[in-house]
Amino acid sequence: MIDAGYVRTMARYNAWQNSQLTEMLTGVPDDELRKERGAFFGSIMETLNHILWGDTMWMSRFSPDVAAPSIPAEKHKEFAPTFAVWAAERFRMDGTIRLWADGLDTVDLKSELSWYSGMTQRQLQAPFETCVTHLFNHQTHHRGQIHAMMTAAGLQAPVSDLVFMPKED
Repeated sequence: MIDAGYVRTMARYNAWQNSQLTEMLTGVPDDELRKERGAFFGSIMETLNHILWGDTMWMSRFSPDVAAPSIPAEKHKEFAPTFAVWAAERFRMDGTIRLWADGLDTVDLKSELSWYSGMTQRQLQAPFETCVTHLFNHQTHHRGQIHAMMTAAGLQAPVSDLVFMPKED
């Protein structure tokens, strides 16, 4: 299904996308970030928190070095209390994802992952590569919602095309 090269590319893409969001949303008034916009998670800030909470949860399942989120799933939209805290935590998590991806071998992806889901209240199991693909697909999906909210609010939205991601030095 996927290989380690794909995971590294998507980890870089994730960091690039979040860097653009951070740059473009820095200085936007808090009330604009928290304004109800009719999106699945309501506001830009709630959606940013949803992605970060989800990334933290999935990475805690993927790596023993990552702690599970400190708040329960039902409060995930409040994960970072301010945009500044979100930006710092997002930067840290993106680094964590990149380091994890850089240490991954394709053979690692061919195992099964078992975890307890607090959302479904049961033990689950799935191919590890499916879970990793889900991590990146989930990020991209919800960043698309943020992009739409930014556009509707008259804010500049980031370039999101993978083919335009800057090359690494």
